[in-house]
Parts: sequence; C-alpha cells; structure tokens
Amino acid sequence: MTRGFLLYARSRAVPAALVGLAATAVLALWAAHGPDTFTAPDGRVPLVVLAPLMAAAAIGVSLRTASAELERTAVRAWGPRRLVQLVGLTAPAVALLSAAALGHPGGFGTPEMIRNTLGCAGITAAAAVLLGSRLSWLPAFLYVAFVCPASQGTQGRAALLWAWPMQPGARPEAWAAALAAFVVGAVLYAVRGARPEGPRA
Repeated sequence: MTRGFLLYARSRAVPAALVGLAATAVLALWAAHGPDTFTAPDGRVPLVVLAPLMAAAAIGVSLRTASAELERTAVRAWGPRRLVQLVGLTAPAVALLSAAALGHPGGFGTPEMIRNTLGCAGITAAAAVLLGSRLSWLPAFLYVAFVCPASQGTQGRAALLWAWPMQPGARPEAWAAALAAFVVGAVLYAVRGARPEGPRA
C-alpha cells in the first residue's frame, strides 16, 4: 500500500509540488513579515493575490496524467485518487499561506489568502483538464491579471462575483465564487483527469 502510494506520488511529481508550495510559503512569509511589511490596509493585496497564484501553479505541476491509456482501462477508478491528490495538495497550501498572513487582522490577510488559494487551485485543476498540466497555471494567471486592474472602482453585486480575488474576506459572494471555482475544478479533474501531453524532456 505504501509502495503504491509512493509510486503514484512520484509519477505525479507530488514531491516537486510540495517543494514549490514550501518555497511559496517562505516567500509569502518574508513578504508579510519582512523589513518592508506593508502598512496600508490594502497594501497586502499583492501578497494575497500573487501567493495563491504561485501555490496554484505548484499544484498544477502534479496534475498530470502519466498514462491516459492505462487509466482508462484500469480496474480501479482513478477519480477518488485524483480528488485525494488535489485536496491533499490544496490543504497544505491553504494552511501554509494562511499562516504566512497571520498577524494582520485588518485589511487583507488570512481569510483572503484562504479564499484566493481555493479559487486559484480550482481554476488550475479545471485548466489541467482542458490544457494539460504544463499550461494549467495560465488561465488563473490571466484571470487575476485581468481582474486586478479591471476591478478598481467597480461596485455592485456582480463585481463581488467576478472580482472575487480582490474582495475583502467578509464578502460572502466572493467566497461563493471562489468555492464554486474550486468545486467545479475538483470535480472536472476527478472525473476526467488532466489532458494527455507529449513526453517531457
């Protein structure tokens, strides 16, 4: 059982993903508590937006399919394994990044970090199904790059949904949108798996 789990983890580059998550957490901790700590309430927006993006990219590295043909003909269903893998990487990402944002009760901090990590991980998982793991980071990056400038000065309930990465943590609409992104991405990845890709160099 243990050997099978290790083989599965190695075939999915889970160790590399964990190293990426640890490095992201260290950088986020340095940015949040270093000598140049943001003082304005909204000065931590880059932290709670960029750190989840980096974590989602690290998770995306492992969302690959080692052999699509073998998975399709396997006796045991791969869906539960994929779901455990995604949740098993997203959970430490949430824990590490939320710990990096502790100590900032006002403005943007832990709630936004948790929400954005879940949302970005969900977008990345869905992108792995459509584009493959190599490009799974791209849609989340493009979406956030669009939302950051487009949401400035935008108001209304609709903005709370589509601009969820930039909303304060107490906004239930933003949480609903991020959680929906995670659930949809997780279900798609569990059911379909990542798009097959050519051999890696």
